[in-house]
Amino acid sequence: MSNKLHQAFQKAKQEERPTFVVFITAGYPTVEDTVDIMLALQRGGADVLELGIPFTDPLADGPTIQHASTVALKNNVDIKVSLEIVRKARSRGLHLPIVFMGYYNPVLAYGEETLVKECSEAGVSGYIIVDLPPEEALSFRNLCIDHQLSFVPLIAPSTSEARIPLLASISDSFIYVVSRMGVTGATTKVNTELPNMIQRIKKYTQLPLAVGFGVSTPEHFQLVGTHSEGVVVGSRFITLIQETLQAKKNLVQAVESYTSFMCGRSLNTSSDSSSSLPDSETQGQHNSTIALDRNALSSTYYQLNTRYGQFGGAYVPEALVACLEQLERVYIDAMADPAFRAEFESYYDYMSRPSQLQLANRLTEDAGGARIWLKREDLNHTGSHKINNAVGQILLAKRLGKRKIIAETGAGQHGVATATVCAKFNMECIIFMGEEDCRRQALNVFRMRMLGATVVPVTDGSKTLKDAINEAMRYWVTNNDTTHYLVGSAIGPHPFPTIVREFQSVIGRETRSQMLEKAGKLPDAVVACVGGGSNAIGMFHPFVNDPTVRIVGVEAGGEGVDTEFHSATLSKGSPGVFHGTRTYLLQDTKGQIMETHSVSAGLDYPGVGPEHSHLKDSGRASYVVANDAETLIGFRKMTQLEGIIPALESSHAIYAAYKLAGEMGKDKDIVICLSGRGDKDMHTVVEVLPKLGPKIDWDLRF
Repeated sequence: MSNKLHQAFQKAKQEERPTFVVFITAGYPTVEDTVDIMLALQRGGADVLELGIPFTDPLADGPTIQHASTVALKNNVDIKVSLEIVRKARSRGLHLPIVFMGYYNPVLAYGEETLVKECSEAGVSGYIIVDLPPEEALSFRNLCIDHQLSFVPLIAPSTSEARIPLLASISDSFIYVVSRMGVTGATTKVNTELPNMIQRIKKYTQLPLAVGFGVSTPEHFQLVGTHSEGVVVGSRFITLIQETLQAKKNLVQAVESYTSFMCGRSLNTSSDSSSSLPDSETQGQHNSTIALDRNALSSTYYQLNTRYGQFGGAYVPEALVACLEQLERVYIDAMADPAFRAEFESYYDYMSRPSQLQLANRLTEDAGGARIWLKREDLNHTGSHKINNAVGQILLAKRLGKRKIIAETGAGQHGVATATVCAKFNMECIIFMGEEDCRRQALNVFRMRMLGATVVPVTDGSKTLKDAINEAMRYWVTNNDTTHYLVGSAIGPHPFPTIVREFQSVIGRETRSQMLEKAGKLPDAVVACVGGGSNAIGMFHPFVNDPTVRIVGVEAGGEGVDTEFHSATLSKGSPGVFHGTRTYLLQDTKGQIMETHSVSAGLDYPGVGPEHSHLKDSGRASYVVANDAETLIGFRKMTQLEGIIPALESSHAIYAAYKLAGEMGKDKDIVICLSGRGDKDMHTVVEVLPKLGPKIDWDLRF
């Protein structure tokens, strides 16, 4: 099937014109329309079709393709339906080569080998996976080779010259060249650096180059076509479909006419690309199909181990690879530099470190078992553990030479910590926050703005933490040369989970020494809430090699794990790839990310840090659930027995630790990571008490 791609590019070359590659989304606007659109594109003069497989969280795509994916998902379109679309189109006379384009998690859910085999049988010629760089792609690429499918790599403006030969070596048909940094979408002009970029790539390959991102007019098409063998147009066609539907015009005619208009070829005069070219004319176009060694790739591009068992990695668009490599190098250098450690620790007074470890005597007495200790991260500057990581990463940003900081936030605590350090270090700050989280954490939104940050409400999806991360990553893809993404949890692509763990491990290191000093022994258990898991991994990591210390993470059970309204990723999820890492996810059987729920905004996330996934699967840590009502019980007990108003996130851990203490002897010790204070949650507690109060016999009405 990949031979069709070779023939399409060779035929266009013979006709002295660029190969016209058109992207559309499978199932947009409907499944039936998609087949008609594909045939109209063929009649209008397209040479290759890219069929986008819809995904809930397309972080490399702009608003136009995001909208098309959302509509397609509502039409129940998935990989299976997309394959059926191809079969129908083939049965109606479509002969153009088809390349599937999408994200990796639906591929994993479907099964790589099954997918590649069925693609070959249906008449798909190749696959582009946006978030599957070569370091992670070898098994899938080799399956493509076995079934005569082409695995098409992407090269971005940020791709280093040293990396280009690798990307060229894994392609056997063409290379997709991303013309500019950013997400997909039509633009008013073509990147002026494109000729230099093309020249740089051609030093290392004779394969055809197809240039996409931002091509939206016939003038763009002709200009790009003078530098490359192929031109990709996508968002402009999605917009055309939208405009035609809104105008209630004939969709097939509009697509066919616009295709001809874009490429400058007469309607119905495009010759049949299915006719085979002589073998001599396609020889030399195939690259070597020798499988590359995974370990060699990993050691070449990342110096540190990117994995925690089977979890972790760096599943990112090519545009982010260079800045992740740069961040890793700067982090390694910083960790080896005593001056960096000294500078970080010089801010301990600012951060209010070390945080206190105190015995919760009344809570202990009420539980009737083990002594309960509180690691008081709520007393830190800004009111949570988030300041630890924020200070550490702002110092890395200084070393990177980047003066603009972006961050995501759910509960607002990471947003406040980031805005705080940006004010302290005189850096520009942009915080992405789901619109729903902005509503329920209005106080923290005000605090961020008061500190000088720009807060961007995100209106996509569930309007919570997941969607804030999506939007932050889209911004970062566009601006990573000037911007550092200060990731707030132990999630995301390598090296972020390692970096966040390093700066948060101060929690566990202090706890260890404080327990030895105050109790004369290590704790018998440490307990922390887990969303993405930064406070938890900070508490857990220093105890991982102490077998006498039980490690317990507590997830958000929402309205119950037997319902759809929870965030219990490790308890109810399954492994997949999301936000750049392989970890446990809340996903459906098709690999689409599910919406989540928690009374606490900070735990309302469908993934978890990859190291937590490894700790779960290895058996070193156990993960339990506290539902919304139980969380309110923990919140109430800490408030009324200890005079401490905790964050709702921390209240999950309080409930689980209280329950665990009652099952343990009085000579045992449990430490709770009290990750944040609860003044931010007063509005939420007032809002949920009418529903949850009667369940726990708590009525504050007057």
